[in-house]
Amino acid sequence: MSLENIAIGNTKYQFENQTKFYRGKVRDVYTIDGQLVMVASDRISAFDHILPRPIPYKGQVLNQIAAYFLNATRDIAPNWLVDTPDPNVAVGIACEPYRIEMVIRGYMAGHAARTYKAGERMLCGVPLPQGMKENDKFPNPIITPATKAEEGHDEDISRADIIAQGIIPEDEYIQLEKYTRALFQRGTEMAAERGLILVDTKYEFGKKDGKIYLIDEIHTPDSSRYFYKEGYEERQAKGEKQKQLSKEFVREWLMANGFQGLEEQLMPEMPDSFVEQITDRYIELYEYITGKTFEKGDNTKVADRVEQNIKKYFS
Repeated sequence: MSLENIAIGNTKYQFENQTKFYRGKVRDVYTIDGQLVMVASDRISAFDHILPRPIPYKGQVLNQIAAYFLNATRDIAPNWLVDTPDPNVAVGIACEPYRIEMVIRGYMAGHAARTYKAGERMLCGVPLPQGMKENDKFPNPIITPATKAEEGHDEDISRADIIAQGIIPEDEYIQLEKYTRALFQRGTEMAAERGLILVDTKYEFGKKDGKIYLIDEIHTPDSSRYFYKEGYEERQAKGEKQKQLSKEFVREWLMANGFQGLEEQLMPEMPDSFVEQITDRYIELYEYITGKTFEKGDNTKVADRVEQNIKKYFS
């Protein structure tokens, strides 16, 4: 059986009482009976491009990691998740999303490190300490929000601009910051129990009937960066790269094959062996992050299985 037959690329279901459909980079989102139904596909993106081949079980991994962390943080912030009627599906409260991503960084990595290396000492209105090097820990985690772009890249924005432009009222933004810091603290503690460092992550929030909810996925390898705790200090002292638990290896493979998402660059062909390697790495991520054994769903007709389980849930 070809790998494509056991993976979910794009879904095009038509459900009774379905009113809306939206396709994100990875999730296909249906609104049914006023509830949000997120199907975690097996699509994978890098450099703001969807790769040509879906990755078997990747959607299940992301859906189940997100559900794991949403259930583990309900005491901190109300969230949108109501049920998971299929390994690839989450059903929950349809909120009006804030058009801002709450990005929080505990370490000088990724976008923050690139900004710093370019000589900037301010990120989203937050001053960056002098004398830091890549992957150093910040004295305190910093919040560096980004606008949510419908297309193209998200843009950095400061707290002052969010409030001045009326994107989010000040009292609500202060609440989002409180939730963000508390969620990051919990994520940091849970990661440490697994021998990991939660480096940076993003949270998305929405509103329903005047109440703020945490929405979307949290603490997954698609939305977060993790380092391995063991050897972190030694690698920093020697100026070595940190060992990451993320999809960074996919980006590295693409770069090694001449693709960084730039115009006129051709997406390389992904051989079966590499697709299988990505599946194995995602399953490893799930087991490492949650401490649970991954149980593969029956993927012989995965798209049909998902459709039937959604129909059964709403019948």
